[in-house]
Amino acid sequence: MRTKHRGSFTGGMIPLSLDEISAVVGGTVAGDGSVKVTAPAVLDGREAEPGGLFVAFAGEHADGHDYAPQAGQAGAVAVLGSRPTALPTVVVEDVEAALQNLAAHVGAQLRTGLTVLGLTGSQGKTSTKDLLTAALSTIGPTVATIGSLNNELGVPLTILRSDPTTRFLVVEMGARRIGDIAHLAALVPPDVAVVLNVGQAHLGEFGSRGAIAKAKGELVQGLAPGGTAVLNADDPRVVAMRALTDGPVLTFGRAEHADVRVLDLALDRLGRPSFTLRTAAAAASVVLPLVGAHQAFNAAAATAAGLAVGVPIALTAAALAGASVSQWRMELCELPGGITLLNDSFNANPDSARAALDAMAVIEGRRIAVLGEMLELGEESESEHHIIGGYAATRADVIVAVGEGARAIAAGAGEHAVALPDKTAAIDWLRRTLAPGDVVLVKASREAHLEEVAAALASTRLR
Repeated sequence: MRTKHRGSFTGGMIPLSLDEISAVVGGTVAGDGSVKVTAPAVLDGREAEPGGLFVAFAGEHADGHDYAPQAGQAGAVAVLGSRPTALPTVVVEDVEAALQNLAAHVGAQLRTGLTVLGLTGSQGKTSTKDLLTAALSTIGPTVATIGSLNNELGVPLTILRSDPTTRFLVVEMGARRIGDIAHLAALVPPDVAVVLNVGQAHLGEFGSRGAIAKAKGELVQGLAPGGTAVLNADDPRVVAMRALTDGPVLTFGRAEHADVRVLDLALDRLGRPSFTLRTAAAAASVVLPLVGAHQAFNAAAATAAGLAVGVPIALTAAALAGASVSQWRMELCELPGGITLLNDSFNANPDSARAALDAMAVIEGRRIAVLGEMLELGEESESEHHIIGGYAATRADVIVAVGEGARAIAAGAGEHAVALPDKTAAIDWLRRTLAPGDVVLVKASREAHLEEVAAALASTRLR
């Protein structure tokens, strides 16, 4: 059975017996090799569907193989792992490599009827992926990355949710080093490659924006023959990627020469954008239910990618009006007591933090920015946090810096800041301080777990 997840199909995978899987990945079968896998692969046994495959890793603190019975209770019929389990198991030496090989095999089997769209960028990947999925789903069954599962495990898991009925496969791709995206794109070479921007995410690992640009450009270089590159006309490093392909190129942005232009951008009282998307042949008005001016450019990227595969701009505009984004990404909640909450706690880097602060700044009320650490900034970490603190002071009335790693934010914000040791202290402070009409932004890297602060606020009733 197929289920839906935010506009995309999550069920699927072509039926394969364990003997067939073993032959593909170079493993051996422990148990009944005739058992057929007919549902998606999962890393969490609790998420298994009837007929599914549980992928087990032996980690430092927990061994996934021990959870095979739990996966079986949820519906999994088999395991891909490095040792036999309570379920029939394909045993391999390298589970990650085997998962990727299986995904490449399934992708190759489906390639004739499948259009693959790859998407990368320093920020905005997941929101743009969600918007693009909404557009594509209007004309055919679409499988897309769930949330931000965009790494060496998430990409093959996404591919393995495709089946013969899937028309579009939207794959978000992230990178932590040069070569990551090239490897992921090679699993199923994309027909469309969308590059959003080159920012500061993972700057500490890459060392420079030039290296980040090189990594993002691997998606364009990995295009299938004749594939289309969709590039940000407003980002010089992205536009330069035009030289990496001999195929068609579509651009998006404010720039006059952009193929999909954003015009007449305005924000309502809650920071939701309305704008016009214009091409050489057509124009469409768009009102997004999302928060932040930056979402207009994500929508333009999705529109350009849709045009590349035959989705008319008018159809995309209609789909965008009802689109939603993945959890904890600029989620807008109007709470009891007249408090407005912007929950953008899934991840953070300097560029996305500025965008979130800009979005909050247009909403009327006392503005409180709850900010945690931005990870993976390397030697520039303290200075970048200090800069964001100064920027936040121009956008918020109060800055709440949460955790030791965010102290430089408080220092940069000066008299506007409150430095708190942890999320518990932040929840306490907010519950004592919030008043009707306040606007609260929660923003940090995922590891800070500030979604717990947002959840606590959502359950708080003012006295």
